[in-house]
Amino acid sequence: MAQHFTSRHIGPRQEDVQQMLDIIGVKDLDQLIEQTIPDAIRMEGDLDLNEAMSEQAYLAHIYGIGEKNQVLTSYIGCGYYPSNTPAVIQRNILENPGWYTAYTPYQAEIAQGRLEGLLNFQTMAIELSGMEIANASLLDEATAAAEAMSMLFAARTRSQQKASVNKCFVSEDMYPQTLALLRTRSEPIGIELVVGRLEDFIPDASFYAAMLQYPSATGSVKDMTAFAASCESAGVKLAVAADLMALTLLEAPGVWGAEVVFGSTQRLGIPMGFGGPHAAYFATKEAYKRHIPGRIIGQSIDVEGKPALRMALQTREQHIKRAKATSNICTSQVLLAVMAGMYAVYHGPDGMKQIASNMHDRARMLAESLTAMGYQLRHQAFFDSLCIEADASLKASIAQATLAVGINVGYGDDHVMIACFEGMDDQQTLELTQAMADAIGKEVVDLSTSLQSVLPEAVLRQSEFMTHEVFHAYRSETDMMRYIKRLERKDISLNHSMIALGSCTMKLNAAVQMLPLSWPSFTNMHPFAPKDQAIGYLTMIHQLEDDLSEITGFAATSLQPNSGAQGEYAGLMVIKAYHASRGETQRDMVLVPTSAHGTNPASAVMAGMRVALVQCDASGNIDLEDLKSQAEKYGDQLAALMITYPSTHGVFEPAVMEITSTIHQHGGQVYMDGANMNAQVGLTSPGLIGADVCHLNLHKTFAIPHGGGGPGVGPICVAEHLADFLPGHEAMETGGAQGIGSVSAAPFGSALVTLVSYGYIKLLGPKGLLESTRHAILNANYLKARLEGAYQVLYTGEAGRAAHEMILDCRPFKATTKVEVTDIAKRLIDYGYHAPTVSFPVAGTLMIEPTESESKAELDRFCDAMLGIHQEIMALEVDGADLSMNLLKQAPHTMAMVTSDDWDRPYSRMEAAFPLEGSMDNKIWPAVRRVNEAHGDRNLICACVPISDYA
Repeated sequence: MAQHFTSRHIGPRQEDVQQMLDIIGVKDLDQLIEQTIPDAIRMEGDLDLNEAMSEQAYLAHIYGIGEKNQVLTSYIGCGYYPSNTPAVIQRNILENPGWYTAYTPYQAEIAQGRLEGLLNFQTMAIELSGMEIANASLLDEATAAAEAMSMLFAARTRSQQKASVNKCFVSEDMYPQTLALLRTRSEPIGIELVVGRLEDFIPDASFYAAMLQYPSATGSVKDMTAFAASCESAGVKLAVAADLMALTLLEAPGVWGAEVVFGSTQRLGIPMGFGGPHAAYFATKEAYKRHIPGRIIGQSIDVEGKPALRMALQTREQHIKRAKATSNICTSQVLLAVMAGMYAVYHGPDGMKQIASNMHDRARMLAESLTAMGYQLRHQAFFDSLCIEADASLKASIAQATLAVGINVGYGDDHVMIACFEGMDDQQTLELTQAMADAIGKEVVDLSTSLQSVLPEAVLRQSEFMTHEVFHAYRSETDMMRYIKRLERKDISLNHSMIALGSCTMKLNAAVQMLPLSWPSFTNMHPFAPKDQAIGYLTMIHQLEDDLSEITGFAATSLQPNSGAQGEYAGLMVIKAYHASRGETQRDMVLVPTSAHGTNPASAVMAGMRVALVQCDASGNIDLEDLKSQAEKYGDQLAALMITYPSTHGVFEPAVMEITSTIHQHGGQVYMDGANMNAQVGLTSPGLIGADVCHLNLHKTFAIPHGGGGPGVGPICVAEHLADFLPGHEAMETGGAQGIGSVSAAPFGSALVTLVSYGYIKLLGPKGLLESTRHAILNANYLKARLEGAYQVLYTGEAGRAAHEMILDCRPFKATTKVEVTDIAKRLIDYGYHAPTVSFPVAGTLMIEPTESESKAELDRFCDAMLGIHQEIMALEVDGADLSMNLLKQAPHTMAMVTSDDWDRPYSRMEAAFPLEGSMDNKIWPAVRRVNEAHGDRNLICACVPISDYA
């Protein structure tokens, strides 16, 4: 029974495998692996991991780990709060594969539901913050702060850049995790961070920006109008970290002068989860639309002029801007942003204002009681958080009294914090008040229910917010359920059909791995809770770190980076710290192959390094002579080589050990991008090929679902000589003895979803992981064998094999039929499929990765679709058909189009809508026709507008 899960995870049945091998042309799977992976880098023996568990055994095991956590009532605050996830959102989004298995919405026509959910999120952020434009989320509040700092730095006026103005003032009353990450991110790009008291800061021309927390980290609420005006008059741009829930009561920072407003949306129905994942919001003025990090969802039109949503300004994506990118955010938090946006839709402005008012009322009641007992409050005006002056002795007394009744409060150097939260009731208020009374030997003072507001009139909200009808239309659960389902039906997700995206590894996200994400023992843990309360989490985390170290052949792992791009950045910063420890600070040159992911050069620049490109040869491999020449050229300036293995071209380069050895000979380190780790696990490893550090995409190889473009986790694994430099954190001891600064807001990043990868490894065990990799290679080569007669496979290994993915060259079709790769991608929608990766890493191509979890039947259906499209292309060549009015150029075909009374096309409705036999049984209709990309960029609209505006 222990191996049962492996047979559930891997798609092809035993009887299918031999048929697939026959078509490939090998006698067995061993022979295929031998022809795919070079002998010199193949592992001997199994991974040293625990044997596989059955699903039942795993659920009992992970339940026991969760029981080791002590989940106390949390008043710690500091940006993380107990929150209530509406059950209709939990059941229909968080726990629904229709939402959590979707891919990033690059194909807008079959992502209209997700895009609308994100547009709601952006609209909420824009209106609550008082800004003009917002993105579709960032990773967490601290990284959003770093992006604000970097964006305003990149957007300095010419005179500021000429004068080398590089100082950014930051209020000392910001969350400590944000301050720590700002320090990490500022130094490499030449920003001088000046931290101090707001009251002491006098803006002048030597500063390009200022940043503050609102309400402050210690809970203070003040009228910031005069401060904002002083910044504006000095040409200093103001960035504000603001609590969206507080902004339902407090005037929007955009009204009083902010240029950028950002923060976390965790308290909008998202569990704390020991630190994440949570969606950050980022809103600014339209003047910064070419600088804003992350992704923007914009309103556009389709070819008929009807409203359509899409990802706007896609030229900002790193695979295009590369080393010129101002941000390396490749992963947003789409699933969490959709949930936060739906929370706003469900509650509406009145409901959210009522929730905020309840928090404020609780804080006022506590303030009166505590003051009557003799406690001294630092601030008399506050929203939900009280700052109590406390020396070491008083803090110890409070800790003893609160812990005794299952309560956590927050602690600073000279104060105690109490943060009220959604759903806090009379009993909890009484228990907290009693504990605080016991701490100083006082009686509880009766709680008043008729307090006057402690907020100054000048800070109260006057501007309207969330006025769009979507925030007023769905109050009953019935209506909300139907709205969510209506959006879900507009999207293709993994629960509908295979998503064969090369380099993105859209594999099974097993339900058994997902279940614990809803368990209170994991969801309700504050990331800054005392370590002795998080024994379960830490047990799971350290075991996962050990397992990932074993799988990669390295000595140590950090789970802190909460996206693949963050992992890249962290890995390069570790390399930089290693060189500095050896007195080699001049090593700042990173070599990057031309085939690399676009985030690679962007990450290098963010780490304060220079980039030099290494050419690839005609076979798609790194050009060894060019590599050696570059390594020789830069000599003692060489910091690192960034490679992807197998390559982004889907090939195990046979010279990889010569490549890594060349870099080491010149004193550099080798960074391996782990995007293609799905082809390595159990067969070879980064350590074996000679790499020094790699990042892993847990949301790819290790089964965390994409969620429509996030959550992601990008841990880094390092060789022994780099272990001392793994990232640390302000709130909890972690990382190396000489660790770089934090790279995420929480000590272990998005800790909650690492449960998925932990379960993936425990359920498969060493043999299951190995078989998964072998079958990933089998499935890819099976697709290659079936398709290569119709499509040219661009790159293969020496024996003609693909790794776990391949590139199909679609460029030859254009000359004779005008069919482009985009047309093929759109036509695949009619066949019921999300397109593979389009035009990356080579323009005019499709990069296909089937993963091990797809069955032969599904692989065959996909091949039938691709071969059917090829026949449609060939018909254009032979028949001399209309090269604009054809199945491909007109794709995708909507229901409205196919059922219209008017049909004047030279092909039938059946050919348009149901090209594959059996497709009627599982048809998903695109919600819109082909989207007009250029129109959306020329007319950027990134908030909800009435449909009448399109008239």
